Amino acid sequence: MTDAAESPRTHFIRQIAEADLASGKHDRIVTRFPPEPNGYLHIGHAKSIVLNFGLAESLGGICNLRFDDTNPHKENLEFVEAIQNDVRWLGFDWDDRLYFASDYFERLYGFAVELIEKGLAYVCDLSAEEMREYRGTLTEPGRDSPWRERPVAENLDLFARMRAGEFPDGSRTLRAKIDMASPNINLRDPVLYRIKHGVVHHQTGTAWCLYPTYDYTHPLSDALEGVTHSLCTLEFEDHRPLYDWVIANVSAPSRPRQIEFSRLNLEYTVMSKRRLTDLVGEAHVDGWDDPRMPTLAGLRRRGYTPAAIRVFCERIGITKSDNRVEMAMLENAIREDLDANAPRRLAVLNPLKVVLTNYPEDRTESIELANHPKDPELGTRTLPFARELYIDRADFEETPPKGFKRLVPGGEVRLRGAYVIRCDEVVKNADGEIVELRCWADLDTLGKNPEGRKVKGVIHWVSAEQAVAAEVRLYDRLFNVPMPGAGGSDYRADLNPESRRVLTGAMLEPNLRGVLPGERFQFEREGYFVADPDSTSERPVFNLTVGLRDTWGKSQS
Repeated sequence: MTDAAESPRTHFIRQIAEADLASGKHDRIVTRFPPEPNGYLHIGHAKSIVLNFGLAESLGGICNLRFDDTNPHKENLEFVEAIQNDVRWLGFDWDDRLYFASDYFERLYGFAVELIEKGLAYVCDLSAEEMREYRGTLTEPGRDSPWRERPVAENLDLFARMRAGEFPDGSRTLRAKIDMASPNINLRDPVLYRIKHGVVHHQTGTAWCLYPTYDYTHPLSDALEGVTHSLCTLEFEDHRPLYDWVIANVSAPSRPRQIEFSRLNLEYTVMSKRRLTDLVGEAHVDGWDDPRMPTLAGLRRRGYTPAAIRVFCERIGITKSDNRVEMAMLENAIREDLDANAPRRLAVLNPLKVVLTNYPEDRTESIELANHPKDPELGTRTLPFARELYIDRADFEETPPKGFKRLVPGGEVRLRGAYVIRCDEVVKNADGEIVELRCWADLDTLGKNPEGRKVKGVIHWVSAEQAVAAEVRLYDRLFNVPMPGAGGSDYRADLNPESRRVLTGAMLEPNLRGVLPGERFQFEREGYFVADPDSTSERPVFNLTVGLRDTWGKSQS
C-alpha cells in the first residue's frame, strides 16, 4: 500500500470518483497510466502515476499500465522497459494489466471502417501542407477538403489499399468528417490514420504501414479496457470533444469520462520531452539518468526516494489551475525523508592534513559514534583515530572573518566525537598554500568538556591512514533561472555551467568502503549523498542528493 493510498488528499477528481461509486454509476473505479514510449518518465509523470494508481488503489479499483505506441519512429523497447522500472520503483504495480495500444490495432482499424460506413470518415489526398492551409485559423473557419464527399465504397477501397501498402507516405490520410467551421480546431476533420513505411514497430514489427493517431487511439483504448475515469493534463481539455465524438460514433464497449488536471510546472528545469531529448542528444547531460535531469531515472541516481516523490506529489495537490511549483518543495521532501532515515557518516570533501603533535605516533584508538542522532535503533559504529587526520579546508581560516566559529591559529575546536584540539602551527609550501596544520590535542577531553573551557565549534574529520579515497560529484540545479527559455529565448542559454562539480580527492571514513550503489547517507555537516553506480569496491563514487538546508536563494543573491 502506497503513501498516496494510506493518506489520500481530497481533490475534485477524487470527489467525482467517490460520487460515481456512491450513485452506482460504476461498481469499480478503473484508471490507466498511458505513457508514450518515446522517452524516459520525468517528475511530471510521477504526479500522474501517483494520481492514477493512488486514486484507484485507495478506492478499491484498478489502474492499468498502457503504452500509447502509435509513433514507432520515435519509440523503442529501451523506453518501454525504463517506464515499467520507474512505475515499479515508485511503488505501484499493474499485475497482469500491461497493455499496448498496438494490441488493439486490428480493432481500431475495424472502428475506422465503421466510421467510413456511417459517412463519418473519408480518405483525403491533401498533403500535410495543403491540409494546414485548408484548416483555417483560430479566427477563420477551415475549408472542406476536395475529397470530403468521396463515396463510402471508394473510401473503403482506398482505406484497405492504404493498409495494404499501395500508397507512399504522406499521399493519403483517413480523416474524421466532423465540422471544418468548428471553433475548436481539433474538430476540423482531424486525421485518424496516416501511412508510415519503413519503420519497425517494437511490438508489431512490420505488420502495419498504417498507424492511427493519438487522438483516435487513446479514447478507444480507454473504452476497450473499461476505463471509467480517463485522467489527463489540461492541454488535452480542447481535445475532449474529439475524445467523446470518437467513442460516441463507433461500437465502443464502454464510455469513459475524460477529466483534466493541471500539469506539473517545476522551476529550474524543463518538462518538455522534446527538450529533454535534445539535452541528451546534444550531450548537455550524460544521458537520461544524469542526476541533474528531472527524469525519475535521474532523480533515482541522485538519491531521491520513492517515498519522497510520492509525498511531494501529494503536497502539490490536484487542481485545474496552472501553477509553478518551487524546486524547494521537491528538495524539502527528500531532505525530510533522508533526515529521518539516512545513516550518518564522516566525509572530508576538501582535505587538509592535521598532525596532532602530542598524540603518540604508534597509537590508534576507536571512537564510537551513533549512526543517527535521533534513532538509537540504527545503532553505532566505530572509527579509527590516530595522530594524522584530515579536516575540511573550509573549517580553517588563517585570517578568520567575523563570526567564524571553526579552527584558527591559536584557537580550539572539538573534533566530532573525539578531542578538543588547538592549532599551533600552519605549514605552507613554496607557493604559500597551506598544506598542513600542526595541532595540540587535549587528551583529557575525549567525550567530555572540562569546566570553564569555551570551544568555538565542532568539526568533522577522518583518520588519514584508514580514510577511503573517493570521488564526490556535487550537483546543483540544471538551469540558472526559474523558467528556462521564458519569453521565447533559447532555453539552452539558461543552462547552469556550475550544475556539476567533481571532487576527486575526497576522504571518507572507512565504514564507507565497499558501499553498494544506491545506499544513502548524510555526510555530517555536508549534505545527503548516494553511492553512484560508478562506484567500485575500493573507490566509491558519491552524488550529492541535496544539502542540509536550502541555500539556493542565498547562493544566487
